[in-house]
Amino acid sequence: MPRVLIGALVLAGAMLLPGAALAQTPFDRDQLGAWYMLFWSTRFDDTSLGLQGDVQHRNWNMGTDLEQLLIRGGLTYRLPESPVLLTGGLAHITSGVFGDSDETSAERRVYQEALVRQSLGRVVSLRHRYRYEQRWVDGQDFRTRFRYALFGDVGLNGRGTGNGSIYLALYNEVFVNGELEIGRGRTVERFDRNRFYTALGFGVSDRSQVQAGYMIQTVPGGSKGQLQVSLHTSF
Repeated sequence: MPRVLIGALVLAGAMLLPGAALAQTPFDRDQLGAWYMLFWSTRFDDTSLGLQGDVQHRNWNMGTDLEQLLIRGGLTYRLPESPVLLTGGLAHITSGVFGDSDETSAERRVYQEALVRQSLGRVVSLRHRYRYEQRWVDGQDFRTRFRYALFGDVGLNGRGTGNGSIYLALYNEVFVNGELEIGRGRTVERFDRNRFYTALGFGVSDRSQVQAGYMIQTVPGGSKGQLQVSLHTSF
């Protein structure tokens, strides 16, 4: 079953790679970028409500060339007797320009999502995430975006993702723009980007995991590799 999951994710990523299209922000395809991330969640006692969020610091390179600083948080609701978790929230993103420039731009975002969990035996767990975003980007008209992500965790030592676990983490996510005209005569492609990621995860406790891996992000202007290190915790 793990081989089937890996193959499906690879195939999904390959099918979504775009052909020639208009370039977005210029970048060095051969330069390895780095993303450092914290994901957190909590649930209010004896209720179906909770909170979740993430903080991500993304660099064009391995050092100080800022790509994005993203801060996001939302209110969650777990449907009774269901594997579905609903979230509504806000995000603020500061984006930098590739290279020596210190110029930045800001984006404010509102989003709604549904996360559906699925188990395949005792080894493989899947999560399907459907997200809809409303975006206010500096210098652009109001925009929306649709996102679908398939996450998979494959246990390697019989402990799932709990304390002392070692597991393979994979995901593929596709982004589709809702509007193509963004103001001042400018347009974007319907396809926004695709992310394919693979990593090793380590369970430092039953509620916290660390992942280190590699992501390929493809936009209409090309693809770029990203080192990713993340902490996932719930309390």
